[in-house]
Amino acid sequence: MNTFLQGWRILAGILGLTGVMLGAIAAHALTGPAAIISVERASTYQLIHAIALIIASLLTGRSARIARWSFLIGIVLFCGSIYAKYFFELANATKLAPTGGIFLMVGWLSLAFSGAVKAK
Repeated sequence: MNTFLQGWRILAGILGLTGVMLGAIAAHALTGPAAIISVERASTYQLIHAIALIIASLLTGRSARIARWSFLIGIVLFCGSIYAKYFFELANATKLAPTGGIFLMVGWLSLAFSGAVKAK
């Protein structure tokens, strides 16, 4: 197995684990409705994209590599900015969320393109 791709799978597993943990914290430890909804949404996005990252780690090629990096950057910027706002009280942190969302979309587009290229 390619060690580099194995590292991506390990990272995806850690992102999945922390996504579940942060979702549980949102459900059981946060008190404000906006905080609960936002952190639960961020953890859901993190979980979905951790799975997408595992899928992208099973593929090779330029598009798959772009997808992996885009998913990782998107998770950090989108989900991370929401976590920073509600866990560390950094109100302006969510200004990074739209950029993170764009990276997540680029990841999906790259993943789709990777599949289209492999189909030839």
